[in-house]
Amino acid sequence: MKSIGIIGGAGYVGGELLRTLLLHPHVNVEYISSRSQAGRSVTQIHRDLIGQTDLAFVDMPLNSVDVVFLAMGHGKSREWLDRIDLADNTVVIDLSRDFRLRADAGDFVYGLPELNKSLIQGAKLIANPGCFATCLQLALLPLAAAQQLQSDIHITAITGSTGAGQNPMATTHFSWRNNNISVYKPFVHQHLDEIRQSLSQLQNDMAVEINFIPMRGDFTRGIFASVYLKSDLSEVVAQSLFRSYYRDAPFVHISEWPISLKEAVNTNNGVLHISKHGNLLRIESAIDNLLKGAAGQAVQNMNLIFGWEETAGLHLKGSVF
Repeated sequence: MKSIGIIGGAGYVGGELLRTLLLHPHVNVEYISSRSQAGRSVTQIHRDLIGQTDLAFVDMPLNSVDVVFLAMGHGKSREWLDRIDLADNTVVIDLSRDFRLRADAGDFVYGLPELNKSLIQGAKLIANPGCFATCLQLALLPLAAAQQLQSDIHITAITGSTGAGQNPMATTHFSWRNNNISVYKPFVHQHLDEIRQSLSQLQNDMAVEINFIPMRGDFTRGIFASVYLKSDLSEVVAQSLFRSYYRDAPFVHISEWPISLKEAVNTNNGVLHISKHGNLLRIESAIDNLLKGAAGQAVQNMNLIFGWEETAGLHLKGSVF
């Protein structure tokens, strides 16, 4: 059994990490820390875990562990690592954006298994991808690998309110978000840099524009994206290309029919549908932002590092209704 610590465990992602790790067959959670909730029982904050854990939040780590998950706000992970002396063999999986870009990464490996599986398997430091970045990269990686990103990419994608974190803000509280929809950060979303970085890793000469319109939805979890671009590929060839690229990716599924968000929520899956409309290739992509877009993918990366079954502890699925 590997010992686990969670830093920054009071938020939505910290709760999903703990829920997943408590059911994992190969790990034991030693501690979960939160400065704001130190001393309180975990189930006072994550009430869906009642009956599953007796852990209480601590201010600082209690002892050394095999794996540390960092689930703090952006900018906090680098600060934490600078002041904590971890053992050389400790695996660090960071869920912030502090180390995702090569210019900031140091020895961190970008932890998108469908892109960097072999690198992840030999890594000790993982930068977990962003939620929008994961959803959109799954829609585009096969095309980049086949050198087929030759025209501008157009994306509209909508995310649930948990993507903005637990602290209430003007655009996240119930009375504003309910029965509402809005655009934010059009064309300049912070995840675009890591998306371009990954696509360029597969298609070196990629010089096309990525026109991304992110939207806030009136639901709590999940991301649904509609992506289209000009393409000479037929629908059959494009579908075959996607199936071939993801043949060894246990969490990516190609649907023969149009998809909905409910098919991905409460799972670690990325669900895709590919169709052709005249000279336009369109890809639908759906994930759960808290699982495949955050905590589930972090656990998937841990599984790869230790040579366990990639799906270990991640057989999560509720009814679509």
